[in-house]
Amino acid sequence: MGGIITKGTSIKPRSGNKPPRVCETPSGMLNSIGLQNPGVEYFAENDLPFLKKFDTAIIVNACGSTVEDYIEVCKILDTLDIDGVELNLSCPNVKEGCMAFGSSYEGVKEVTSKVRKVLNKPLIVKLTPNVSNIAEIAKGAEDGGADGVSLINTLLGMKIDIEKRKPVLANNTGGLSGPAIRPVAVRMVYEVAQAVNIPILGMGGIVNGEDAIEFMLAGASAISIGAGNFQDPYTSINTIKQIEEYMEKHNIENISDIVGKVTMN
Repeated sequence: MGGIITKGTSIKPRSGNKPPRVCETPSGMLNSIGLQNPGVEYFAENDLPFLKKFDTAIIVNACGSTVEDYIEVCKILDTLDIDGVELNLSCPNVKEGCMAFGSSYEGVKEVTSKVRKVLNKPLIVKLTPNVSNIAEIAKGAEDGGADGVSLINTLLGMKIDIEKRKPVLANNTGGLSGPAIRPVAVRMVYEVAQAVNIPILGMGGIVNGEDAIEFMLAGASAISIGAGNFQDPYTSINTIKQIEEYMEKHNIENISDIVGKVTMN
């Protein structure tokens, strides 16, 4: 396993959205956590020492409500013993802030370029799928100086309790993740791979080796597993084994040899 990516970390503590904040859906789940976290100072003093016990890369997801928030949190993260930053410009369940930045070429390029000036560590920009042209958004990250992009984040969705005639989530809407979104994610990874020259971290409903390889064939240099870990804490470990089995079956010596190698009809 190449690394661990934290959940969103902001300059100040956030209490998040009101509960209920999570519910199941067919082949997935909706979440509306609202970026609850104890803030970057608490992370540095308490969470990071625990994470450093593991022999793997630590990448911190950074979030904010303003451009200044992103800059300030990344200034602090740049001083910590971490391996990189994933800039969260794609949080559909937060009413202010990042969604506005992540939905346009100009917004993504602006935040990325300003963070790039204060961050010397590797910078990955996490993209929202809730846009009309994902390739254009990815290009904004590349032009802003990102070292890579990760996609996709959750799709905006809703579940309604038909007896109460009200949304199940207190925030009304939330981010849909899990296998239900995988075909959308694969398509977007493919489109972005045709538009940028920086690595892609693919994600969205990956639960096994076959899923991971599908993303790599579409153009992802690496993959990330999120919701699958709730279903089975060993999902990542099993996925690694299944990728190895696929490589042995097809006489593949280096996994990078299959990245972007899908043959279109």
